[in-house]
Amino acid sequence: MKPLRFIPIKLTFLLVVGIVLGKHLQLGLLGPTLLNAVLLLFLALGYQKADYPLLFGINTSLLTIGIGILAISIAQPGNRPDHYSKRGLDGSQIWQLKIREVLKPTDFSNRYIAVTQALGDQKVSGKILLNTRPDPTQTPFKIDDEIIVYGRLQEIRPPLNPHQFDYRKYMANLGVIHQLEVRPDAFWVRPDPSKTWYGRAWETRDKIIKKLEAHNFGEEELSIIQALLLGQRSDISETTYTNYKNAGAVHILALSGLHIGILLLILQFLLRPLELLPKGKVLKLALVVALLWGFALLAGFSASIVRAVTMFSFVAYALFLNRPSNTFNILALSMFFILLVIDPNLLFQVGFQMSYAAVLSIVSIYPVLLKFWHPKNKIVRYFWQLLSVSIAAQCGVLPLSLFYFHQFPGLFFVSNLIIVPVLGLILGMGLLVVLLASFHILPDFLVEAYDAVIRWMNQIIAWVAQHEAFIFKHISFDSAQLLLGYIILLSLIAFLGAPNFKRLATLGLAIIGFQMWALFTAYRTSQKETLILAHQSKNSVLLYRYGKKARVFSRDSTALDRLVSGYRVGERIKQIAYRPLQNSYHWHKRKVLIIDSLAAYPVAEEGVDFLILTQSPKINLGRLIDSLRPEVVLADGSNYRSYVDRWSSTCSMKKLPFHYTGEKGAYYFDP
Repeated sequence: MKPLRFIPIKLTFLLVVGIVLGKHLQLGLLGPTLLNAVLLLFLALGYQKADYPLLFGINTSLLTIGIGILAISIAQPGNRPDHYSKRGLDGSQIWQLKIREVLKPTDFSNRYIAVTQALGDQKVSGKILLNTRPDPTQTPFKIDDEIIVYGRLQEIRPPLNPHQFDYRKYMANLGVIHQLEVRPDAFWVRPDPSKTWYGRAWETRDKIIKKLEAHNFGEEELSIIQALLLGQRSDISETTYTNYKNAGAVHILALSGLHIGILLLILQFLLRPLELLPKGKVLKLALVVALLWGFALLAGFSASIVRAVTMFSFVAYALFLNRPSNTFNILALSMFFILLVIDPNLLFQVGFQMSYAAVLSIVSIYPVLLKFWHPKNKIVRYFWQLLSVSIAAQCGVLPLSLFYFHQFPGLFFVSNLIIVPVLGLILGMGLLVVLLASFHILPDFLVEAYDAVIRWMNQIIAWVAQHEAFIFKHISFDSAQLLLGYIILLSLIAFLGAPNFKRLATLGLAIIGFQMWALFTAYRTSQKETLILAHQSKNSVLLYRYGKKARVFSRDSTALDRLVSGYRVGERIKQIAYRPLQNSYHWHKRKVLIIDSLAAYPVAEEGVDFLILTQSPKINLGRLIDSLRPEVVLADGSNYRSYVDRWSSTCSMKKLPFHYTGEKGAYYFDP
């Protein structure tokens, strides 16, 4: 079967092209609007398919691309006329906000996504990131809380070190570009806020959780139950989450297509008696779709649950029409609807990409795998089918997993073979537990049984995850390899589906291209040499990289795992050595001097090129500059902020460049 011959697939592909172009070109609203108006005018003037098939095809393709560009342009916060950024953001102001989403807290702050309602006396729109300090005397905000805040917006900072997670980019894809720090004495909560479906769903979910907590569930088991059935993952411990990730089963914890597909099958079975009624099939379809979306609302309308419910709403309609076989059309229509109607920014979210990659891969590869072996024994055939589904899904998400997470769980098939067959039972049993707990009629024996099932699942996952030799980590994989990886995968699927010389040649060329790029990046890596002053709070870190090796000079090497790991993967480093930080270095015949808390430096120094201040030394920087005549003054994250501000003022008066890693990020030394 050739998927590209279906019109919905072609239109969805062109829409994706338009969204990608619009995201990168940032054309605003006027240009895309005029483009679409002109293309629509051409259609109205009579370039119909029957008379001008080529012109009609070109015009329709350009129009679909134009719609994609316009959709992503409309979704950009800065393009909305009532967006808060259009009102001026100088100084502290009075904001009226409504809490839309409660994010997972950190050790230092509680975080929320809030919708702006008013700035002063002006109505505005847009979303911001709200941060509050944890305070046991104050109740955390809830969804739908309306608060009045006095504060100043700040841009979400980019990563301060190379190859770290870009939280600013992640939040921008959610439509959030600013953040607001809330002081305990600078906000007021309205007593009777208006209610939305989000808030009602959150209250319902909170009540269910409290009723479950009243029963004798284990702490870890209860956190898994909340994740599986209510989409609440914030209570899962770091150890348990890491076990699921290393075992290749983290998708079980995120409400997604797997869970909604199982829920659809359960609903189809339970509501089958309705088909005996007049118009029973229509009633069954309406109830199935309504219950799916009700479950999505209860789970908080996360991006993963919305796309999964949308996809399986189309599947339910296909089952109603008794035409479930054309899966490619169903997936294309669901993607088209999600990107055009719900949010085109979802295209750039990792979960969206991996979800569709997994499903498309299953649809494409699973039938091919079944052709290789068709066991006669029903039990063997059942487990071979499960293994085939697991392999197909992992093939689809493998390039994305390597690109975003740089690791691959080698024993993924073990956890999937054990857990997935009983996941339907776990979800069905869990829904029964939630329903009975809601009406205060949950029997103790069912609590003990379900708690034992979840504990058993956690123990299996932990056993698989402890085999670290099968967890391949720190795999460097760039965007070119991502593209070439999917070209190889598509070429392999095409060749296995209908082998011929042309497809074999395409597959061979794709593999050669991947190998050539790997050789090129290996050569380029071997030629690199860089010296970086990295940023880390209460620590001083110099990264010296030469080819595929690196040396890390620091005062405290015990807290460098995350910083060094990201740099190692991004720069394709194979060997890392740790060294204590010294007070001076030579870098391509240029002198680097480091002054620490002892404030000791050579008096008769002839001059330095780079002066690094660490550990808040008590010095007269003006006199030091006159003595050492540095080209650049640097301050890292080990210094007090008050000292940094004073040094910055001194360098400004001396007209000397000053770089603070806490604001400008890591500093790359010039050779």
